Amino acid sequence: MAKEKFERKKPHANVGTIGHVDHGKTTLTAAITKHLATKKLATFIPFDQIDKAPEEKERGITIATSHVEYESEKRHYAHVDCPGHADYVKNMISGAAQMDGAIWVVSASDGPMPQTREHILLARQVGVPSIVVYLNKVDMVDDKELLDLVELEVRELLTKYEFPGDEIPIVKGSALKALEGDNSEIGTGSIQKLLDEVDRYIPTPKRPIDKPFLMPVEDV
Repeated sequence: MAKEKFERKKPHANVGTIGHVDHGKTTLTAAITKHLATKKLATFIPFDQIDKAPEEKERGITIATSHVEYESEKRHYAHVDCPGHADYVKNMISGAAQMDGAIWVVSASDGPMPQTREHILLARQVGVPSIVVYLNKVDMVDDKELLDLVELEVRELLTKYEFPGDEIPIVKGSALKALEGDNSEIGTGSIQKLLDEVDRYIPTPKRPIDKPFLMPVEDV
């Protein structure tokens, strides 16, 4: 996509994916770019191009934070895909500190895991103001009661760390199915619903443009 596509004619927000390792953060990021590419609002970035480092491709996990850009109907987004592995939490912190809002990815088949809890605590500590939840891999869970139980656990965990657990939108879907082109409610339908909720629930930040320039450094 030509760079002029992202001339920032729309309000800008920084968002990112957080959550436990292997819950589908990078798959979701790729699925978002693929869905928006069909609307000419993004360039599709495949999974293996988001995890760029050789060791990431070899191990199939995200180690460093990765950045992609896309637009919704309402806003321009810079999206950071944060690592979920315990060994790379410091990289997750540097990514989360830049976020105006986070997309917390939780596997419906596993529920909140140890790193999940750590990420929510860190999101609170670094000042991430808003969270939207994507309950991923719902196609792997046949029992609706189990899905409801995972959603309840997610809301309780958010409330524990002083986020408004009862109000936060939770979108259920399958990032992998969306990436494979499934147009059902849990496929690309869930990606569009997630983007709509991010547009609606995460406020457009006010930028202090009259203040001194501040540039975050991620890696030295």
